[in-house]
Amino acid sequence: MDHPSGQVAPTLVEFLEVAITVVVFLKGVYPSAAFERRRYMNLLVQRARNPELRHYIHSATSALLPFILKGLVERVAVIFFSEDYVPVERFIFKLTINPSPVQEAQLEFALRSFLIKLSVSTSIFKPLPQNCRWEITAYLRSLPQIGSSKEGELWIPTDTKQWQKPPVITPLKSLNSEPLCLQLYLEHPNSSEPQPCQGQ
Repeated sequence: MDHPSGQVAPTLVEFLEVAITVVVFLKGVYPSAAFERRRYMNLLVQRARNPELRHYIHSATSALLPFILKGLVERVAVIFFSEDYVPVERFIFKLTINPSPVQEAQLEFALRSFLIKLSVSTSIFKPLPQNCRWEITAYLRSLPQIGSSKEGELWIPTDTKQWQKPPVITPLKSLNSEPLCLQLYLEHPNSSEPQPCQGQ
């Protein structure tokens, strides 16, 4: 793959797998013993010990690769829900890959800074409700034309309940450079909306 997106996309997918695992770890959805330390881009990060959890995150992010290569993926979100399936917090990775030369070392340095920022931002995270759920969701710029191939079979349209008012957005980190533009921000429900009961 000599096209820049072909060079950047696999690195981005691998980064998303690690970053999403870090988000789930930091939110305390599972006991800390459910994770183990590993080294990634010269940083200590968390990896799920549970095979099903690790497979879910890996398969969901890996399935994005063909769509990222085609420039179809606009945002990837980790959404945490209340028991009645109303979103209470969203971690959004907004991305654009531009056709320009890639310097792998620079790209890795930039992506590493996102993982560092995540680890020091826990004070602005919202407490999760009891019996919360979570999922990985991708937002596409347009619906892909899926042929006979199996790409995209893991991704299905969602009817997730949305907030009635625009969410409160908290920027965490952004990268605006060639060949990758990436933004990481939090979305919370507008404070004027009814809030789910907070547990824990």
